Amino acid sequence: MFSLHPQLDADTIAIGDLELSRVLLMNNAELPWLILVPRRDEISEWHHLQAQDQQQLHRESMKVSSLLMQLFDGDKLNTGALGNLVPQLHLHHIIRFKSDSVWPRPVWGNIATKNYSKLQLETITVKLQQALSQQFDEFLAC
Repeated sequence: MFSLHPQLDADTIAIGDLELSRVLLMNNAELPWLILVPRRDEISEWHHLQAQDQQQLHRESMKVSSLLMQLFDGDKLNTGALGNLVPQLHLHHIIRFKSDSVWPRPVWGNIATKNYSKLQLETITVKLQQALSQQFDEFLAC
């Protein structure tokens, strides 16, 4: 049974589920930032996934990457699966702008956390859920 690491649960809002991954929104209004978490227990590295799941995560990541760049017209997309503090495999997709507060430095350890307001959260959640449902036949909103 899939369970989300407590730190991911505390820092994010669940947007929905794809065929393999839970889609999470980082609760930081500074940047559009989605995280894909394969719904597989005891997985800390991409190469630990079965081959079919590796390919599915890649497909989901590529589609999410394209979708985010289209929705938010970013200057750069940062992706990463660090896992130094949170061992559960999770893949960050962060839209960056040359005008963002920490450009060109990495977000980790540099960006302030500014939680979404209730209205901002409703707006971005609906926007993302609609876009994901158009991009993925199997998307199920939370």
